[in-house]
Amino acid sequence: MTETQMPDLASMSGMEQLQAMSDGLLPPAPIAETLGMVNFGGELGSISVELVPERRHYNPLGTVHGGVLSTLLDTAAACSVHSTLAPGEGYTSLDLTVKFLRPATEASGRLRAVGRVVSRGRRTALAEAQLVDEAGKLVAHATSSCMIFPA
Repeated sequence: MTETQMPDLASMSGMEQLQAMSDGLLPPAPIAETLGMVNFGGELGSISVELVPERRHYNPLGTVHGGVLSTLLDTAAACSVHSTLAPGEGYTSLDLTVKFLRPATEASGRLRAVGRVVSRGRRTALAEAQLVDEAGKLVAHATSSCMIFPA
């Protein structure tokens, strides 16, 4: 993609930016490629992402590393906030609190993190995300606070 083909990010809403990534008009976040995240999408205020666990995601104990699970939850929660941004707004995560409920392995099948905005003000937003395995069992839950600012 050449620079002349790149959309003008400053003139796009957060949801338009996320849709442009999903449509291939903008490159995906490098972390998504690194971990193998797929099926990124959603609607205003709620974004989801999936990952098929592989051995490369494991910790020394033979389960998906908590950092990988946290990254999925952070992506879903924070991108849900990103989807609410007006043109010219930016954001950053202030915190992420994760509760792990069960281990995930290759046998868990496709993992799906679904985020949603709980509250959105002028300067801060609160979002949550749930991570479920292919059978629909809750693997982990997270909450995240984000700061919103002029970009």
